Amino acid sequence: MTKLTTHVLDTYTGRPAGGVKVEVYYISNKRNKLNSILLNNNGRADESLVEGNNFKEGKYELVFFVGDYFKKITNLPKTPFLGEVIIKFGVSNPKEHYHVPLLVSPWSYSTYRGS
Repeated sequence: MTKLTTHVLDTYTGRPAGGVKVEVYYISNKRNKLNSILLNNNGRADESLVEGNNFKEGKYELVFFVGDYFKKITNLPKTPFLGEVIIKFGVSNPKEHYHVPLLVSPWSYSTYRGS
């Protein structure tokens, strides 16, 4: 099945980032919210963010609310360096599985297209 998935690893603690809120948008003429989820204790969604006929070619945006997550586990300033991490990417072949992981600390992040 074609789908979009994600997971988040907390490189600050070396553990999965459970409880991070993630929103997914499809970008056409406007920004259309498709889904909002909370990651489980393994830093993963219990289901796909988007799948099947709802997963189509085009531009997408994932918003990871990492500031809220790090405020719960560390002493961040009132205004954290990273509040939200926004990853914008394109889907050229919606018949493939797109997995977009996030590796994050309170001060940095990295992503890639996984499998």
